[in-house]
Amino acid sequence: MRAIAVRKKLRWCALAVLGFVLSVVASCNIGPSPSAMGELEFWTMQLQPQFTEYFESAIANFETANPEVKVRWTDIPWEAMETKILNAVSTNTAPDVVNLNPNFASQLATRKAWLNLNDSIEAWEKQEYLPNIWRASSLGDLSFGIPWYLTTTITIYNQDLLQQAGIDRPPATYAELAKVAREVKEKTGKYAFFATVVPNNSAEVLESLVQMGVQLVDGSGKAGFNTPEGIEAFRYWVDLYQQGLLPPEALTQGHRYGIELYQAGEVALLSSGAQFLEAIATNAPTIAQVSASAPQITGTTGKKNVAVMNLAIPRETDRPEDAVKFALFITNTENQLAFAKAANVLPSTKAAVQAFLGELEAKSEPTALEQALQVSAAQLADAEVLVPAMENLNRLQKAVYENLQAAMLAKKTVEQAVADAAAEWDASLNL
Repeated sequence: MRAIAVRKKLRWCALAVLGFVLSVVASCNIGPSPSAMGELEFWTMQLQPQFTEYFESAIANFETANPEVKVRWTDIPWEAMETKILNAVSTNTAPDVVNLNPNFASQLATRKAWLNLNDSIEAWEKQEYLPNIWRASSLGDLSFGIPWYLTTTITIYNQDLLQQAGIDRPPATYAELAKVAREVKEKTGKYAFFATVVPNNSAEVLESLVQMGVQLVDGSGKAGFNTPEGIEAFRYWVDLYQQGLLPPEALTQGHRYGIELYQAGEVALLSSGAQFLEAIATNAPTIAQVSASAPQITGTTGKKNVAVMNLAIPRETDRPEDAVKFALFITNTENQLAFAKAANVLPSTKAAVQAFLGELEAKSEPTALEQALQVSAAQLADAEVLVPAMENLNRLQKAVYENLQAAMLAKKTVEQAVADAAAEWDASLNL
């Protein structure tokens, strides 16, 4: 279930050519308007065939309650969704309801592609959702997505490796992580963890800057990280790399490589979603037996990240009322709770989170996955999307990561790397 499992691996590479795609796809019509065909078109990302029965049942229940509405469900492969929705929006053939994440949806939100839900949903309906999660799909006065399912990062750790290093608990902060990294390397010859600074891959390092107290952009959208805090955060990662405490592949390999290292017993810690425990149990049962879960590592701010999937409604839909009604139905407490249990993810309504966590806490002998989900769900109270929705976010990550790499390789000082990254981002605002 790649659409759920790789929350942190947002596919921003397509965004770099978004403007070009929108200008040339007029001839790439993908079919007649779904609304014109008398059906409400609903697109999801990579949820078939595992959840076919769930969606067929939910859609049938909606149609029974709303006999005047027929829903046509189409599941799009993860890697194809961005191109398809760009094409569809630009040719006015978009679905009426589409499953995206806030970071990608925000790129089209700046082009007024989505219905403003502040004008379509009552205040009491919005209050059903976790407030931090609702804000994740907002740009100023525009709310462009209804929260759906969530994941928060947890720390999956190899108890044997930590024990060999004389460590009795996993690190809770980046400051502790640096100490653990040194102990693990000195006493086992292995690495404590893996993090990537490959552009267009995981945003983990970018998020860590926020957790360390760095403001990525200021109120005007310009770089806000050329500060003492930003320099200190850059230096943290540079020091780890130059001291040999971070695998050299951090500069060339993505987040998946870290998963492979953990499953091979070569790193002690893995920052990932709780659902990855299932993959570890399948791919590396010996490692799974010595794995446990802890809250995600954070910085001085104590902030914790959450990955959000939402439902957006194109502004040009012919059936906005039906589209909103269906999106609210799919994301209501009952349906969210059912899907969270089926998919091992987290719901986004307050009532569903309370029920989900309550059921987990009531288990007398929880499985390793259930323990991980409990850790994950307990973080939702103060979790937030650490990198806010903004236009050309991929350019910001690219500027930060490429200059961070240069500093790691001693091609630039840390101060110069920070200044250059800020200058590159500011210059991109005029493109």
